[in-house]
Amino acid sequence: MNSTTSQKNISNGTPGIKETEGVKTLLGEPKKAVLKLAIPMIIAMSATTIYNLVDALWVSGFGADFFSAADVAEVGTVALAAVGFVLPFFMMIMAISTGLGVGGGSAISRRIGAKDKEGADNVAIHTMIITMLVAIVFTLALFFFADRIFVSIGTTESAGMAVSYGKVIFAGSFVMFFTNVAYAILRSEGDAKRAMYAMMFGAGLNIALDPIFIYIFKMGVTGAAYATVLSMSITSAVLVYWLFFRKDTYVSFNFRDFNFKKDIIKDIFRVGLPASVQQLSMSITMLFIIIVITIVGNGDNGVAIYNTGWRIVMIAVLPLLGIATAVISVGGTAFGAESYEKLKTVFMYSIKIGLIAEIIIATAIFILAPMITAAFTTSDPSMVEGLLQFLRITCLFYPGAALGIISSSIFQSTGKGTYSLVATLLRTVILTPIFALLFAVTFNMGFVGIWYALVVANLIGSMISFTWARLYIARLTKTKMR
Repeated sequence: MNSTTSQKNISNGTPGIKETEGVKTLLGEPKKAVLKLAIPMIIAMSATTIYNLVDALWVSGFGADFFSAADVAEVGTVALAAVGFVLPFFMMIMAISTGLGVGGGSAISRRIGAKDKEGADNVAIHTMIITMLVAIVFTLALFFFADRIFVSIGTTESAGMAVSYGKVIFAGSFVMFFTNVAYAILRSEGDAKRAMYAMMFGAGLNIALDPIFIYIFKMGVTGAAYATVLSMSITSAVLVYWLFFRKDTYVSFNFRDFNFKKDIIKDIFRVGLPASVQQLSMSITMLFIIIVITIVGNGDNGVAIYNTGWRIVMIAVLPLLGIATAVISVGGTAFGAESYEKLKTVFMYSIKIGLIAEIIIATAIFILAPMITAAFTTSDPSMVEGLLQFLRITCLFYPGAALGIISSSIFQSTGKGTYSLVATLLRTVILTPIFALLFAVTFNMGFVGIWYALVVANLIGSMISFTWARLYIARLTKTKMR
């Protein structure tokens, strides 16, 4: 896993500024920069999402016969439900760490655009220290309150599995925080390939370890959690070496004379805090959806459908997530250089390629839904109809998601994290719960109503975000022309 990034100091006309190949990409032609950064991230995220799907297959009992482990009790629909109950909290861990990474990464990219190497270094150090402090608090809080958490949200038959699986995941929160922020720092300086290598390595290791812990060690669903934490720990060790010992990145980490600076902390949290809340709002929405599922029907079966189906959704929007990470770095650099026409180009080009990709993916998933469903319902045929409905309904919002996700990343790239947060809260915390209750309970549509609520809320929220982002960029351009 050697970096393909050139680490030579290249003069860019500014004394004392080190320019790696990644930085040259950020400062170059915007369309090429978006693609050059997005493609590695899409590949890396694909590997991670494939792992999540394979993980669901192992937990569902898919490999029991192959590994001659039919006596492993903690697999099947109930085990999938247990993972589903933990998933919102896992997403909370990812949300806070991703938010810190987005905040720090945006600030680093803007300083690269402004040719401020020392400022970029300071932001990187601040981001890493803040991450470690938050990770310690978050890890301890979730681990020690795991039992109360799952009792309070109404887990039934899957309660014991949810607690055992959740405690292992929560204990590994620290390495999850570190890896997510380390990835963001690499992306912020245009080193998307090295971030890709680390993510693919971690996902591949996770896929290999899952059946060993679940079936060979006969640990069931808890084994899947151990595989996840171990693989991320090994990946984090590689990232530690790259960032702190090899020292061939654009940003440098010198902790010896470090002092906290309020303006840097504010800059990180101005984007990072809204980004974390934004991601957390999605986790809160997932919890709300799970509660509604338990109200309107068979809780474990419904949560298993939702948990499995949402993994497919995450695959469908992978191109958008990859493009969004590129937009934060490339857009942040353009904003730091006060090149607002370049920022507009980044936005509209990203929207265009995102729409095209999602139309193709939505069509493919709609057609292949029966085959996808068959792969995840081998142990419980009763899930077939429900999962098929979920896949064919939710694919309707994929193209529209391009507008919302990329618009949010434009706000984050320019330091307007609050704008991105407001747009997301409208979709997740306001519109989704309203439509879920309206369709599922008031109109008595059951699970199908919940799936349609996800579509309607996402489409409305995405259109509002897109309109807002276009007006924002137009205002920036007019202000500079005055």
